[in-house]
Amino acid sequence: MQPTDRQIYARLFSYVKEFKLAAIFAVVGMIGYAAMDASFVALMDPFIDEGLTAGNRDVLKLAPLVVIALVIGRGVFNYMASYCLSYVGSQVVKTLRQQLFEHMLYLPVSFHDQHSNGELISKITFDTEQVQQAVTRALQVLIREGAFVLFLLITMFYASWQLSLIFLVIVPVVAVIVTVVSKRFKKISKNIQDAMGEVTKGSEQMMSGHKVIHGFGGQDKTIAHFASVNNHNRQQRVKMDATKALSVSVIQIIAASAMAVILAIVAMPSMIDKISSGTFVTLITSMMMMLRPLKQLANVNSDLQRGISAANSVFSILDLDKEHDQGELNIERAKGNIDIKGLTFTYPGKDEPVIADMSLNIAAGQSIALVGRSGSGKSTLSNLLPRYYDIDHGVIELDGVDIQHYTLADLRAQFAIVSQQVVLFSDTIANNIMYGLTQPLSPEALEKVAKQAHVWEFVKDLPDGLNTMIGENGMMLSGGQRQRIAIARAIVKDAPILILDEATSALDTESERFIQEALQELMRDKTTIVIAHRLSTIEHCDCIYVLDKGQIIEQGKHQQLLAQQGMYHALCKMQYGGQ
Repeated sequence: MQPTDRQIYARLFSYVKEFKLAAIFAVVGMIGYAAMDASFVALMDPFIDEGLTAGNRDVLKLAPLVVIALVIGRGVFNYMASYCLSYVGSQVVKTLRQQLFEHMLYLPVSFHDQHSNGELISKITFDTEQVQQAVTRALQVLIREGAFVLFLLITMFYASWQLSLIFLVIVPVVAVIVTVVSKRFKKISKNIQDAMGEVTKGSEQMMSGHKVIHGFGGQDKTIAHFASVNNHNRQQRVKMDATKALSVSVIQIIAASAMAVILAIVAMPSMIDKISSGTFVTLITSMMMMLRPLKQLANVNSDLQRGISAANSVFSILDLDKEHDQGELNIERAKGNIDIKGLTFTYPGKDEPVIADMSLNIAAGQSIALVGRSGSGKSTLSNLLPRYYDIDHGVIELDGVDIQHYTLADLRAQFAIVSQQVVLFSDTIANNIMYGLTQPLSPEALEKVAKQAHVWEFVKDLPDGLNTMIGENGMMLSGGQRQRIAIARAIVKDAPILILDEATSALDTESERFIQEALQELMRDKTTIVIAHRLSTIEHCDCIYVLDKGQIIEQGKHQQLLAQQGMYHALCKMQYGGQ
């Protein structure tokens, strides 16, 4: 069920509890600031009637001192409110942003499959900033300007309650306008969130895929798409500003009408002698000064709705279930026996299973290969073993125990995965190799690993050696160099089970030779699952499994499968021609 605005705001303010002392000081500062402003107006009556009209010099002498005291008090309260409110708002946003970042990190892989990076980055950056608007600016206007309006009304009623009653007639009218406009603000705010997500997504795709765009001449198409989403974002913001301006204008017209009625009544002959100059000036000044806070209170609704919409967007992510980790068994180092029984798996949102009733046994220390056409389920299996997805039917056992019973951290510690898509971080080569280690390796041990993975061949000539920064996702390195760093990372992890997912498919001959040597070093005494298109890399595996439509249709050693004249033979013939 969709939460109400009140529920969202209440949840948002639960984050303020931790900083309630600063919040209390902020509220006191805002009310004090409003009281100082209202005091200027309230003191006009005695200054005019008793000072100027009656000629009381003591009152006139006191006036400059009172003004200075009020200005100083106003400045102190303003600083207290502004600083404390900024502190609370920034702390709330920092907490929300941290929670959102951590929660996204622990969400299932299927969630990240369904959402673009740009959309999620927009939530962490843009949406949380909008929340700060709701916590700081909106709260400041609601409390400070709301208190100012209240104090001005009290001043007006004290001066002449009969005339002030006329001004109160506008209150229900303003309330109706605010209610109607709120609904439109909420709808437009949601549209702005979505539009900003599209802008971020378009920007992220342009940056990550600029080579492809240039390679295929897609600049015009990309520019046109971004122009469309950018213009949609502009349209929503114009709608927000137009609605804001219209509501403010209507409220000010209503307030001015009430003021005009009061002025007309005061101008009547029967009223002129009944109201003093000080009372008249106090009433008129109060009404004039009330237009500004009324305008801000009408405007704050847009900030409030934008913040509520953003908070709802953030909370909708925080309310998603984290990756299920119901395992209770710990395992330090597995032997490496893998038993797959009747495995069936369908990707979320798909109808057809990508793996159907598969059974497979891999003995500890054995090296097996999975081959087949694209979409046959090879890489899917490498995602199911470390439980990046939960299976639909069947069971996967590690050392005779269902992998569901192991804790996720311990289960994933048993697998080292080297894939074609190497992910490196914008850090040094050394830190990328040692990623995930609680204790860094000694320089000697790190150099040994670099030599085992053939990283040393290109690192030794770099000015900073292993401490060289490699840029975003290792963009300063070649594909083969990135692959060798991934292998070095796997050597450091030293997991008992190794998964090589197309680890050499995009490499040149020299790089492949280096990496094959590194892989031989890595595979020693490990259970190894090799997923490969290049059949030359799997000829020496203990057993080769040929997959088609998620099922094993052939299995055996290289020569046995060739002799069967089946799909494996056909795949080899395609790769090697007639040889």
